[in-house]
Amino acid sequence: MEPAVATAGEGQRFKRISRQAWSGNLELDPLLNESLDQWPHLNDLVQCYKADFVKDDCKYGRYESVAPPSFQNQIFEGPDTDIETELQLCNARHFKPEDPTEDDMPSTSGRQMYETESSASSSKVHCSLSPLPAYEPAFDWENERSLIFGQRVPESIPAISNSGLKITVKVLSLSFQAGLVEPFSGTICLYNRDRREKLSEDFYFHILPTDMQDAQGSLDRRGVFSLDTPSPSVCLLIQLEKAATEEGGVTPSVYSRKEPVHLAEKEKQKLQVWSRIMPCKESFAWAMIPLFEGNHAGGLSDAASPSSPLATSLPGSTSQDSIVDPILKLTLDGKVNHYSSGSSVIVEISNLNKVKESYIVDSLQDPKRKVHKPVKGVLRLEVEKLHGGHNDVDNTSEGGSMANDLNDAGDINNGRSNRSSFDGIHSFVNSIAIAQKDAHHNGIISNAENGDNFEAFDFRMLTRSEPFSQLFHCLYVYPLTVSLSRKRNLFVRVELRKDDSDIRKPPLEAVHPRERNMMLQKWGHTQIAVGTRMASYHDEVKISLPALLTPQHHLVFTFFHVDLQMKLEAPKPVIVGHSVLPLSTHIQLLSDVSLPILRELVPHYLQGSGKERMDYLEDGKTVFKLRLRLCSSLFPVNERIRDFFVEYDRHTLHTSPPWGSELLEAINSLKNVESTALLQFLQPILNMLLHLIGDGGETLQVAAFRAMVNILTRVQQESSDGAERNRFLINYVDFAFDDFGGRQAPVYPGLSTVWGSLARSKAKGYRVGPVYDDVLAMAWFFLELIVKSMGLEQSRLFYHNLPLGEDVPPLQLKEGVFRCIMQLFDCLLTEVHERCKKGLSLAKRLNSTLAFFCYDLLSIIEPRQVFELVSLYMDKFAGVCQAVLHDCKLTFLQIICDHDLFVEMPGRDPSDRNYLSSVLIQEIFLTLDHDDLSQRAKAARILVVLICKHEFDARYQKSEDKLYIAQLYFSLIGQILDEMPVFYNLNAIEKREVLVVILQIVRNLDDATLIKAWQQSIARTRLFFKLLEECITHFEHNKTGGSMLLGASSRSPDVERPAPPKYSERLSPSVNAYLSEASRHEIRPQGTPENGYMWNRVSPQLSSPNQPYSLREALAQAQSSRIGSTARALRESLHPVLRQKLELWEENLSTAVSLEVLRITEKFSAAAGTRSITTDYAKLDCVTSIVMGLLSRSQPLAFWKAFLPVVYNIFNLHGATLMARENDRFLKQIAFHLLRLAVFRNDSIRKRAVVGLQILVRNAFNYFKNTTRLRVMLTITLSELLSDVQVTQMKSDGSLEESGEARRLRKSLEEMADVRSKDLLKDCGLPVTALEAAPDGSSDNMWSWAEVKHLSKCLVQALDAGLEHALLDSVVTVDRYAAAEGFYKLAMAYAPVPDLHIMWLQHLCDAHQEMQSWAEAAQCAVAAAGVIMQALVGRNDAVWSKEHVTSLHKICPIVNTDVSAEASAAEVEGYGASKLTVDSAVKYLQLANKLFTQAELYHFCASIQELIIPVYKSRRAYGQLAKCHTSLTNIYESILEQEASPIPFIDATYYRVGFYGERFGKLNKKEYVFREPRDVRLGDIMEKLSHIYEVKMDGSHTLHIIPDSRQVNADELQPGVCYLQITAVDPVMEDEDLGSRRERIFSLSTGTVRARVFDRFLFDTPFTKNGKTQGGLEDQWKRRTVLQTEGSFPALVNRLPVTKSESLEFSPVENAIGMIETRTAALRNELEEPRSSEGDQLPRLQSLQRILQGSVAVQVNSGVLSVCTAFLSGEPATRLRSQELQQLIAALLEFMAVCKRAIRVHFRLIGEEDQEFHTQLVNGFQSLTAELSHYIPAILSEL
Repeated sequence: MEPAVATAGEGQRFKRISRQAWSGNLELDPLLNESLDQWPHLNDLVQCYKADFVKDDCKYGRYESVAPPSFQNQIFEGPDTDIETELQLCNARHFKPEDPTEDDMPSTSGRQMYETESSASSSKVHCSLSPLPAYEPAFDWENERSLIFGQRVPESIPAISNSGLKITVKVLSLSFQAGLVEPFSGTICLYNRDRREKLSEDFYFHILPTDMQDAQGSLDRRGVFSLDTPSPSVCLLIQLEKAATEEGGVTPSVYSRKEPVHLAEKEKQKLQVWSRIMPCKESFAWAMIPLFEGNHAGGLSDAASPSSPLATSLPGSTSQDSIVDPILKLTLDGKVNHYSSGSSVIVEISNLNKVKESYIVDSLQDPKRKVHKPVKGVLRLEVEKLHGGHNDVDNTSEGGSMANDLNDAGDINNGRSNRSSFDGIHSFVNSIAIAQKDAHHNGIISNAENGDNFEAFDFRMLTRSEPFSQLFHCLYVYPLTVSLSRKRNLFVRVELRKDDSDIRKPPLEAVHPRERNMMLQKWGHTQIAVGTRMASYHDEVKISLPALLTPQHHLVFTFFHVDLQMKLEAPKPVIVGHSVLPLSTHIQLLSDVSLPILRELVPHYLQGSGKERMDYLEDGKTVFKLRLRLCSSLFPVNERIRDFFVEYDRHTLHTSPPWGSELLEAINSLKNVESTALLQFLQPILNMLLHLIGDGGETLQVAAFRAMVNILTRVQQESSDGAERNRFLINYVDFAFDDFGGRQAPVYPGLSTVWGSLARSKAKGYRVGPVYDDVLAMAWFFLELIVKSMGLEQSRLFYHNLPLGEDVPPLQLKEGVFRCIMQLFDCLLTEVHERCKKGLSLAKRLNSTLAFFCYDLLSIIEPRQVFELVSLYMDKFAGVCQAVLHDCKLTFLQIICDHDLFVEMPGRDPSDRNYLSSVLIQEIFLTLDHDDLSQRAKAARILVVLICKHEFDARYQKSEDKLYIAQLYFSLIGQILDEMPVFYNLNAIEKREVLVVILQIVRNLDDATLIKAWQQSIARTRLFFKLLEECITHFEHNKTGGSMLLGASSRSPDVERPAPPKYSERLSPSVNAYLSEASRHEIRPQGTPENGYMWNRVSPQLSSPNQPYSLREALAQAQSSRIGSTARALRESLHPVLRQKLELWEENLSTAVSLEVLRITEKFSAAAGTRSITTDYAKLDCVTSIVMGLLSRSQPLAFWKAFLPVVYNIFNLHGATLMARENDRFLKQIAFHLLRLAVFRNDSIRKRAVVGLQILVRNAFNYFKNTTRLRVMLTITLSELLSDVQVTQMKSDGSLEESGEARRLRKSLEEMADVRSKDLLKDCGLPVTALEAAPDGSSDNMWSWAEVKHLSKCLVQALDAGLEHALLDSVVTVDRYAAAEGFYKLAMAYAPVPDLHIMWLQHLCDAHQEMQSWAEAAQCAVAAAGVIMQALVGRNDAVWSKEHVTSLHKICPIVNTDVSAEASAAEVEGYGASKLTVDSAVKYLQLANKLFTQAELYHFCASIQELIIPVYKSRRAYGQLAKCHTSLTNIYESILEQEASPIPFIDATYYRVGFYGERFGKLNKKEYVFREPRDVRLGDIMEKLSHIYEVKMDGSHTLHIIPDSRQVNADELQPGVCYLQITAVDPVMEDEDLGSRRERIFSLSTGTVRARVFDRFLFDTPFTKNGKTQGGLEDQWKRRTVLQTEGSFPALVNRLPVTKSESLEFSPVENAIGMIETRTAALRNELEEPRSSEGDQLPRLQSLQRILQGSVAVQVNSGVLSVCTAFLSGEPATRLRSQELQQLIAALLEFMAVCKRAIRVHFRLIGEEDQEFHTQLVNGFQSLTAELSHYIPAILSEL
């Protein structure tokens, strides 16, 4: 606190602030320090100027806020980000382990700090951050108050001079080339060279030669000059003088000699002796030093020019372009040099103009004036610039402490300071404060601390239109010229005399001395004008005037001639004459007077009667010219004011006539006083009028009141700033008005009585004249006076009796006075009401004034009395009234509720709680229901500002205080719940305002109150949670913030203030104002480099149009390019530090809201666990909806860390309800979001997702004892998630690969089944027993890791299937096989979920139909039908049974014959067996029937029709049955037709394909059997597969097809080549003997229905063992390879992998025997085939002819003959074992016997046309027999 401030006691309301005295050079009439009771007006004036200021500390509110919280950066992770780890690594780099102090660094706004949060071990949500500070991070109480309409703005304490700038000047030295040997003295003053006007009184200085200096030094005094505004015409006028020159002595020209010659020793002695004996001074030299640069005309800036002494950066200089190097040496006209030293400038003045003769100041700039030689010397001055703000003794109370301001100036983060850091004026003051601080560091003592300063009187104070605040009473006398007829050496003596009775009496001691520390003197002298007829002077004589000027007071001027020669003794002055000036005749500010000169003074020389006796010089001409300047705050120049003072004295002393008409006249004439005079004496005049209103009669009271209204209105109208409360009037009320310790009676009773009677007259309809409107306009002044008067009385009454530390009790108003105030208040209210309707702005101002009146009274009188006024107001403005009236009502409440003690206010009745808060809440809720958008916004804002004010108030930081406040406002939540449409009708901004208040109230409530709120009804509890859902929605963190348009809000801005741009939708509207203000004032924020502005300044030349170098340019560009319309563009235009700050606030707000909602939900869950509240216990929809809302939005890491323990607790308490079917949707959502989080790169989040999934599994075990149902749920959600997650990513070569998301998801699903989960549980803040699943009443742990592993495996399988399908995306059109397999894997993976299983089967079916793979498509339809049939049989609600399922399994082996209850587990919201109906099964069966028909697999069609028939039978759908039977008939006929065909029916061809090569990927080294349409040949499939796989080859790989079917050793193959081995294979029958050596002829085994399902295939490969590629029959071996496939054809896919391969080898002879036996069997088969009728003989004949022709015709005999030649002749025959030989001969014999029989049958069947063919057959047979007989002689006897 400033030393000038004296505070009286703890409970004292008023602070007394002593006035700064004028500098020590002001001495007043001793009378003014004595009792002035006999001159009441003087008494009042002196009291007014001398008394302490009395400041009401509570008037403008006091608010001490807690420090704002430090916000941590919240980490919002995406699936592919891991900011947490990056920050940890970054911090590890920043904080080196060897530097432990680094860790203690505070977080700054410029650098993102990250704290690794340790997981809470308990499950409670530790929510340290409240939503409110993040919503209102820049809360500034001062600023919020300033937005209130009619807000009172405090004024700083009036200084002595209101000048904005002070210049201090100190003379350092004077040096001459010739040397300084005699004393010099001089004056410095401020001078306006354009107007040739002196601006200040003179500051005297003396310079002594070194040998004459006394001990204390002569140059340590400073002159302080005040200045309004810098102007180029203002300069320092320096005038030097020295002892008058001795006639014949050393002349002053020695100081201007050209050649650098020092004074001779003789000259020195002469000068020293003469200067000691010669008291008279003469002019020596002068100089004008411009203070300010010429191009800043009009003083628009504080900049000083480099060519002026203040060029370098003086403290407080705000101009950038004048800041130059701190050490500077410049030359002005080659004469003036400057050196800067810290905060002051040293000026070297070398252009001293020497003078030859005396002069008056006005003639210095005269162009005719002769220019003299310059003085060869230098005068060094130290000049320093101070700002007027430095003299504010009450800085502490008005703007927070100076230290606070310093901190705020650069602190972007700290919105909650006592003063907005972006207030232009205050940031200006801050810069001074900073400069001052720097000055101290430089070791320079600023003049503020130095008491030995000469404060030069500022003459402009007398012409300013502002009240005098100091006591000054003096006269400045300037003798100018004396014109005499003969030359003389003339000087003038000036003295003040009390009367003219005796000239020998000493004059009054009234003249101010030139030297310091001296008493007032009897006279003053001018310089001497040497040897001239026309003597000129520029001296200033300052005279203290007597307190009371009488007509006798006069000045006497005495003129002396001095002979300037040294004779026997020192020269003596001789009186030449006298002039006399009576003071009473020259009462004006400035007067030029001409006087005659008298030879001598006779007694009573003032009286006119003695004039003829007087002897005048120069024939009585007025030869003496002088100038007077009156400076008095006691003696008004204005005659009317003087008259008023005189009549006031007479009235007060009771010396005037009783009727007092003269006083009335004087009062009435005050209205005609010109404004400057009125303003200068405003405070004493007001004091006197108030005195008259207080104790005058009624007539006087009314007259004084009216005069006062008139004066106030004039002052208000003539004030320059246009403010509603004139600053002079504010200063009067706030500081000057006082009861002077009870010496004056309180004015409030009289004032309220006079005003009240006037108001009642108006209310009754009497004419009160125009004055009444003026009264209303000035009502604020009178009401504030009334309040201060009461406060002063209260303070006086209780101050001495009050124990220390106790509050002052309320003032007890007299009944009559309070009634009068009530009536006055009522009348004024009526005025507000009526004038509002007319839309007059005066009404709104008056409304605010009344509000402040109540506000002030609350601190002084009993609050319940004030509540009567408030109640009166509320009754007058009841309900929803006109918009303008309602606005007034809101403003009224806004002002009253801003009271310091609002929270502690009582109720209106003793039993009630806070009356004001109940009124406020009622009205705010009413307003939220109002149609006027601006009013709704205003109401919401009032609420938020109040809650912020309470929350951040240092007094209310205890939890019990916060609870009390929350309970005060709790009723608001109840009202909103009762009328939810009101809330829903608000726009987004208003909703946020209301929601943040609700959250804050709930946060500070105790559990008992909350539980009571939840006990009322289910619907109400639900609505409460609806509000929490709205919180989640409206405060969701949106990283971009770009979607929000500026015009999104319907909140209409106040007319007076343009709406700030919207940088953020989430945060409070005040943040937008804060940011736009911060952007305008480029104040360096914390964390930026010390030497930089917020924008790094580079030179304009370097800045391109795309990169603005200042914010203004950025904003201008934003506007011009039309990007300013969106919030995103606005954010981009912000400085990076501000933008980062904004994002930090938004992140923290979203986090705080989410955590707060989570905390409330946990409380609710715990309360629901004890059944102590009213809610829907069947579904717990309140909990589920909130949890789903939280999960579905972007949340920060802090939230996820808190979330898991809460969810664990909720499931522990309510698991049975949450896992029930009714909550399927909730469970599915939880599962979905946990799986979504399992994809995240951030390990903290991913691990929590894994544990979350384990919690679900644990609950499944707990309540269902298995995971079947959960598996269905997770499979469904995984399917949904995969449609959102990017499972593949592009490689550099353009191909696809598995993405990081897919890898992380797989990892998470696998970790779910990891037995080592205990550490993970600890990390997540859960107990290690969290996964134990023991149902109620059981101690057995139901948890089964095996089942969890199965669940995990199923989910991974689904993921892999999805991934594979996605990877095939690029080749799906080329490689149809792979595409089909992809669909197949998906169908299998989603088998637990019938809907998904069927969906993928449908996709697969469609794919097959496109490829015309009809059989495979049909199998898909059968599989789909099988799923439905299983479900229906499992539910026992269909026409089918297990046997039907088994028959379907025979067609499609994938159909499971185990009918389990799993299908019922698949009942999940949106999915499930309820969709699986008989009709859908029939639909798929019919599709299968159609597709099998297209594939010509009629035997399957028959089975399918037999499954459809029972359905129609049960429904008695005979028409459909008829169709079925018709269809069956057609099917069986088709089967008969196939069997009867001579060409055996082949439904497909089969090929074995082997893949060898890395480019085949998973197919490498695998074999598949492909099922192809029957018309596909080997060449076709080779071409087809080459086309598919050539695409997959890159530049380094080629595709090669292996032409034969030999066994392949993959290791021997050439690297870089990919091989395909394609072999035709034959299907193997179920009962076929694979060991038979016969050749296989497929036609032998056609015809049976069962033969159409194949899972084994064979192919024969001939080879030799002797190394030859070819050989005779005797060397030809045969290898038979049998392949077993995975499943049977026709399958759901076109190819099946080979699971097993076996091979048999046949020797050459076995080969030969097999060949012969094969032909024998074919003939026999043809002969034994039964035929139904003769009509069938033709086909039989044809087939018989074909076989015989191939067996016995002459041209093909080589087949059997070659066998004989190879094995029965020569050397080969010897190698045969006897058994083999016998077998070969037997086979040949049997073959010939069957041939013979066949020829006979042929003969029976043929007609005439085939006789010739038959003859050929017979001949062939005979020749063959003959040939064979050579090898087998027995053959002839056998045949």
